[in-house]
Amino acid sequence: MMKTIRSGGRKAIALSVACALMLPMAAVPDTAHAQSKSKKASSREAELESRVNQLEQQLAELKAMIQEQKAATTQATATAQAAQTQAQQTDDKVAKVEKTVAAVPAKPTFTSAPGVSVALHGFINANAFTQSKGYTFGNGANAEYPIPGQGGRVNDSLSGVDVRNTRFWLDFTGAKFTENWGGGGRIEMDFFGGFNGTGPYSQQQPTPRLRQAYMDITNANTGTTFRVGQMWDLMFPLDYIPQSLSHIAFPLGYGTGVIGWRYPGVIWMQDLNHGSTGTKWRFDLAVLEGSWNGPGLTTNYLTAGNAGFKPQVEARITAKGSNWQAFAAGHYSKMDLHGVDGTVITPIKSNIKSTAFEVGGMWMPGNFIVKSALYTGNAIGQIFGDLSQFGDIKDKGGYLQVGYKFTPNWSVYGFASASKPDEGDVLRWRAPNTAGLLKNRQQALSLQYTAGSYDLSVEWIHSNLDSTTTNGLGRQKTSANEFTLNGNYRF
Repeated sequence: MMKTIRSGGRKAIALSVACALMLPMAAVPDTAHAQSKSKKASSREAELESRVNQLEQQLAELKAMIQEQKAATTQATATAQAAQTQAQQTDDKVAKVEKTVAAVPAKPTFTSAPGVSVALHGFINANAFTQSKGYTFGNGANAEYPIPGQGGRVNDSLSGVDVRNTRFWLDFTGAKFTENWGGGGRIEMDFFGGFNGTGPYSQQQPTPRLRQAYMDITNANTGTTFRVGQMWDLMFPLDYIPQSLSHIAFPLGYGTGVIGWRYPGVIWMQDLNHGSTGTKWRFDLAVLEGSWNGPGLTTNYLTAGNAGFKPQVEARITAKGSNWQAFAAGHYSKMDLHGVDGTVITPIKSNIKSTAFEVGGMWMPGNFIVKSALYTGNAIGQIFGDLSQFGDIKDKGGYLQVGYKFTPNWSVYGFASASKPDEGDVLRWRAPNTAGLLKNRQQALSLQYTAGSYDLSVEWIHSNLDSTTTNGLGRQKTSANEFTLNGNYRF
C-alpha cells in the first residue's frame, strides 16, 4: 500500500527535477535558449505537482472505501452471531415446550363418522310465574287453557319457577350417502318428560324428553330431501310460531289456534324452482304414524290410529319471498275405533276420518313482524285441534301475532288466538262426567329485551274458556291470568 507523500517531499522532488533539467542548459551560453528551458522546467514541475495531487485524492478515496468495507464486514459478522444466538435460544424454548406438552396426558376429543361435522346448539330458559288458576296440560311453561269450573277460591292461585323449556340439540352435517346424495340429521331434547317421581323433591327434577330424532338424505343438485325419523308434522307452523319466552315447547295458543304435533314417519321435501331467483316454492309430502287417544294403550301402539296400516298423510306447499312466507297444508287419516284387538264397542260410529286444511304465513315490513294461521278440520284431536277432545268433532280456529322492534334491543308483541269446536259434536262425543270444551280465547302481551345471546321479557297471558258442566246440561265460563318473568340464553 502506498504512503502519503508529504508537502515538503513534493517540493524536493520538484527541485531535483528542475536542477536535472537545468544542468545541461548551463553549458549553453545562449540566454534566450536558457530562458526557454527555464519556462519548460516550470511547466513540467506544475504538471508533476498536479499529477501528484490526483494520486493523493485517489489514494484517499481508496482508503475510505476500504474502511467502509471493513465496517460492513464487522456489522454483518455481529448480526450473524446475534441471529445464531437467537436461533439457539428459540430451539431451546421449543424443545422445552415440546417436552412439557409430551408430559401432559392427551384429553379425549369428540369424534363422529368420517367427514361429518357435529354442532351443539340450544338454550337455557327460566321462567318465574304466577297464575290465578290451574291450567290444562300443566302449570308454568306448559299452561294452555284453564281447567274448567274453577271458582274464585284463594287456593286456585299458584306460583313457581320453571326451567323445563331448556333445550339442546345436535346437528349432524356432511354425511355421504352416494355420489350425489348426502345429508345429516338432528337429535333434540328438552325437559318436559314429567318429574322424577312424586316425592317432595321431584318438582326440582324434570325428566328429559326426546323431541326430534331424524336423518336427512339430500340431493343438493335437485333440491330434494327425504327426512326419516320423528319430526314435526306439516300442519305445525314451525316457521311461524308465536314469539314467547315463557311458552316455547308449548307455544302461545297451542291447542287454541295453533295445531300440529311430532310424529315418526317420512317427509319428502322438494324445491319446485330450484336454483332460480325470485319467490322460492317448495312442496312437502308426509306419511306419518297413526295416532289417537285410545282404545288400548297409547304408549304401545294400540290406539285406534294404529289399528291396521292407516298412516296420517299430509301435504304442504310453501312460498318464500324477500320479507314474507306463506303456506297451505292439508291432513288426512282414518281411525278404527274398534281398536287394535277389534273388541271395543263403538256406540256412535266405528270409523272416523280426520281431515284438516290450514293456511298461514309471516310478513316482516320494516320493524314490524306479523304471524298468522287459520285452520278448519274434523276429528283432529291428535294434532291438538278440537281443544284436544277426541271424537268426530268439527273445529275451526287460528291465531295472529303482531310485533314491533322499536330499538335494536327492545321489542313488543301482541297475540290473540281462538278455537271453536262444534257444540253439537262436543256434546255427542263428550266423555261421561267431564266438561265439554266449547270455545277458548287466549290473548298475550310481552315486552322483550335482547342483547347478544341473552333474551329477557315480561309477559301476561289471559284465557277465557267456555265449557259445559260435568253433567253436560249447564254452561260455564272460566278465565285465568298468568304473569311471567323470563330469561333465555342461546348457544
